[in-house]
Parts: sequence; C-alpha cells; structure tokens
Amino acid sequence: MGMNLQSSTLKFDETGEPLHIQQAAQIRAFRTAWEEAGHTRTPRVSVSRSIFPLVDENDRIFFGRASEKEDKIGFLDENTRAVFGRSYAAEPHVLIGQLRKDEAIAEADTLLLTIPNQLGVAYNAHVMEAILKTVAPALGWR
Repeated sequence: MGMNLQSSTLKFDETGEPLHIQQAAQIRAFRTAWEEAGHTRTPRVSVSRSIFPLVDENDRIFFGRASEKEDKIGFLDENTRAVFGRSYAAEPHVLIGQLRKDEAIAEADTLLLTIPNQLGVAYNAHVMEAILKTVAPALGWR
C-alpha cells in the first residue's frame, strides 16, 4: 500500500532466532515486497531499541542488571510465541561493539530509542546525551 515499516522491540517469534536477526529478515522481505509492488519511492524503515550507556553510578544502578542482556521469549496468547528484544546497557565501548552486530539496526535507516519515562525528563536527557556523545559518533549515527 506504499506505507513505511516500523518494527518495535516485540514481534512474533517465527524462527527462534534473536530479535535483531528476525527483524533484519523482516526488513529485507518488506523491501523485496515493496519493489515487487512497483512503488517508485524509497520506503522508510525504522527499528526501536532500548540503549543505555553506563557512564555514571545512576546508570549502573538503573540499567546494569545482567537479567536484561538477552532477548526474552513469551506468549501473547496460548498460541502466539513472541520475542521481546533485550536492552542494550553497558559501558560505551562495549555498547558500540554490541550495536555493530545488530543486523536490524544495520538494515534500517532510522533507529528509534525507547527510554522509560518513569525516571523523568532530566534523566532521559542524560541518557540521550550519553548516547549522542559516547556511542553515536563511533557508529556513524547522526
């Protein structure tokens, strides 16, 4: 129908593979279908991620838990298995390496950041600034 694609941190688990691999395949399938439909413009494709550079003690307290370093598998109903993407939380140099391996980020042209609003505007601004200063330049993000 000529729409763009936005893929969040949750999707049906179709293959048992990590979220980023399934999303990358989803993006490639979308672009193939787009081309086959004869659309003339380039579609926009975005993925969402939770990314937290651990640059101070508050970051480590809020997001330094090992339990969120892997995708989670669950059921949306009795028959629908889903994969929920992990949070990326680590020292900036570690994050850079992890994010370089995320196939869906590499396939997408836009990255949407998911930051919990419960910690307030000032903390959210801190997270954004940390991403912009410590992670984005090394990955060529603008």
